Amino acid sequence: MTAWCATVCADTVETQLHSMASSFNDSPTGFDRFGFDAPILRGVVAGGFVEPRPIQVDTIPAALAGRDVLGLAQTGTGKTAAFALPLLQRLGRERRRGPGALVLAPTRELAAQIDAEIRTLARFTQLQVATVFGGVSAHGQIRALRRHPEIVVGCPGRILDLLGRGVLHLGEVECVVLDEADHMFDMGFLPDLRRILAALPRKRQNLLFSATMPAEIRALADVLLRDPHVVELDHSGPATTIDHALVAVREDRKRDLLERILREDGCKTAIVFTRTKHRARRLAQQLDRAGHRAVGLQGNMSQSQRTRAMQGFRKRTFDVLVATDIAARGIDVQGVSHVINFDVPNTPDAYTHRIGRTGRAEREGQALTFVTRDDTGWLRATERKLGNPIPRRTVEGFEEERIDAGDRRRPSHRVGRHGRNTSSRSGDAARPQSHRRRRSRRASARPRRRQS
Repeated sequence: MTAWCATVCADTVETQLHSMASSFNDSPTGFDRFGFDAPILRGVVAGGFVEPRPIQVDTIPAALAGRDVLGLAQTGTGKTAAFALPLLQRLGRERRRGPGALVLAPTRELAAQIDAEIRTLARFTQLQVATVFGGVSAHGQIRALRRHPEIVVGCPGRILDLLGRGVLHLGEVECVVLDEADHMFDMGFLPDLRRILAALPRKRQNLLFSATMPAEIRALADVLLRDPHVVELDHSGPATTIDHALVAVREDRKRDLLERILREDGCKTAIVFTRTKHRARRLAQQLDRAGHRAVGLQGNMSQSQRTRAMQGFRKRTFDVLVATDIAARGIDVQGVSHVINFDVPNTPDAYTHRIGRTGRAEREGQALTFVTRDDTGWLRATERKLGNPIPRRTVEGFEEERIDAGDRRRPSHRVGRHGRNTSSRSGDAARPQSHRRRRSRRASARPRRRQS
């Protein structure tokens, strides 16, 4: 009886999906405009995709035509499907012994996210996907590669490792995708990228997607891409669905302000960004003890701990995720109501990346950045990058400070080239003023070196 019910349920689901796909194919406004094969369109329906997003409309036709593509768009705008669907269409026409596509991602979380979305879209095809990244044993990944998947998704370090072992062969690759290319540069992957690209066939299609385009990545794009189709969708600023603002606060009152915001009725789920791994771990523990369902996500955690934290946040076992920039890259969780920058980002570009964790898939979200008097250099650089002032917001009980980008006092955060924070300070707070005065007095007491 149970087996019969399972069979009937499966047939019912299959019939519904077929009906949805048929009705979807009759619509002139859906993904059928691209001419995808029927199994791919069924995967589109199963994945809940209805109307293509702007980045998909502008890049898919060129990718299907075999052109190189440079896609610049904010996070959460649908870039994964923009490259995954053309890959499936291309690879589904011909079987091969090795991977026909290689997708490079900067973090394990992003690689896993890409893998999940491709698998959803490829559900009704015969195409296989293998994902490889560090932090876990390579044995399972090697077994997956021996099944000759058509698509390999991975992080540069593990890909180079498997290439060196001779278990990953890239001689059949027809298309390479660099996703979140600016993050890969920030994380120092550029030398690894060059080594991987050198191992690929020269005749191939190249797809490069990024939320921002610093000069270094643009230089890589100039070398990598041949006559690319360029799509640039207002990538320099936050998405219009994000209500973002600055909140002035003293360093020693940041946690009080954070708890005040987390207890507001509109704050359902939040990602809180900190500057250091130690700060993320400690703040998550403090919030948990204060009654919030909080978990940390930082680079010192094992892969199983990181997976447990992300799964718990996605399933709402945790309402607050406290993370560093490196650990949080690639986070894609729908319905995050708030992003809170407990510490300002290192660069203006990172500001756009961070707050892009909310307001995804055209949903509305709020992003608040805690700014102290030491952050005026970062603020000037970020507003200059965005081309507009960031709105200020006052929270009741925290009105005592006012942050102005025109404040000319020397900030503790020294902002260098591209607005990067070059300050040596990485702890929880600035050194007390009295400590700096004592250092100054000791320095003045030292005998001066005689001039020659």
